[in-house]
Amino acid sequence: MLKNPFAQLGYLKVDSSMAAPSNACVIWLHGLGASCNDFANLLPELTLNPGARIRFIFPQAPTMPVTVNNGYEMPAWYDLLSMDVDRKFNAEHLMQASEAIGKIIDEQVAAGIDSERILIAGFSQGGAVAYDVVLNSHKPLAGLMALSTYFATGNNCAFTEANKTTPISIQHGTQDGVVLPQLADRAESVLREQGYRFESHRYPMAHEVCREQIADISQFINRCLPLVD
Repeated sequence: MLKNPFAQLGYLKVDSSMAAPSNACVIWLHGLGASCNDFANLLPELTLNPGARIRFIFPQAPTMPVTVNNGYEMPAWYDLLSMDVDRKFNAEHLMQASEAIGKIIDEQVAAGIDSERILIAGFSQGGAVAYDVVLNSHKPLAGLMALSTYFATGNNCAFTEANKTTPISIQHGTQDGVVLPQLADRAESVLREQGYRFESHRYPMAHEVCREQIADISQFINRCLPLVD
């Protein structure tokens, strides 16, 4: 049996307030070949509710050979076997990644943050894991933010009752040549068929994050994680 590359998953932790303990959490997954610092560097650009006490956790994907990149080793949530619209991938890796994020959720709950105050976000490959984490979770979560991504496990997802009404924001670039916009459309079709409600955003951008989107990200976080005493 192959060693689980996600057994010792590291992450970067940033608390938005030093004045009091965090009472909410955003777990934000980076994309293929990137690092946990990518979205940590975006934090100063967010406009959070004044007084928000949010812990941001940025997990770091393990380094592994990636088939579509000729076996070159890079940070990845799973081995990607093809770049076509059907996105063949290593399902075992994705399951292990999803379980590793589930353990981080458990750690935050044990630390005193209610699961309904934990939002999961992911960009590209990280977003595919985020979909799997939230829609298979038996813990009610605060929200799902799917950025320039696709629903890789939509055909075998549990769609648990715990997150049937969890807010979902799907954000994608109309000029994305890496994860084609039709993959976001496909994810929305699956969610619609399953009875989920979601908000859908499209931006005139490629496989990236734009200024208009940062405002929408801020608003979504503020809505899902309102201030509490």
